[in-house]
Amino acid sequence: MEYLQAFVWGGLLCALGQILIDKTALTPARILTLYVVAGVVLGAIGVYQPFADWAGAGATVPLTGFGNALAKGVREAVAEQGLLGAFTGGITATAGGIAAAILSGLVVAFLFKAKPKR
Repeated sequence: MEYLQAFVWGGLLCALGQILIDKTALTPARILTLYVVAGVVLGAIGVYQPFADWAGAGATVPLTGFGNALAKGVREAVAEQGLLGAFTGGITATAGGIAAAILSGLVVAFLFKAKPKR
């Protein structure tokens, strides 16, 4: 049941992004940024974490989950370190995901040869 719930909620978040791409003049980069910022705002006000606990990977894997992780990391770092935590908490909390993205990009860059656009 957890898998179905994650699939449904993750699919709805992705479908919403596709609808925004198809029906608005927003570029994909702006929609991705909107998702991250929405995750940060909803995480900062305490709404996203209960949703993520309920929806599981369907809420934590999309970019809204990344934004929530940023907000959570900042909140925890500020509680421990004060003002300095506002600058370091987000990066510390998401370092694993950022490192995985960089490493994956590096592996793909080594495996495939880029072609110029025509």
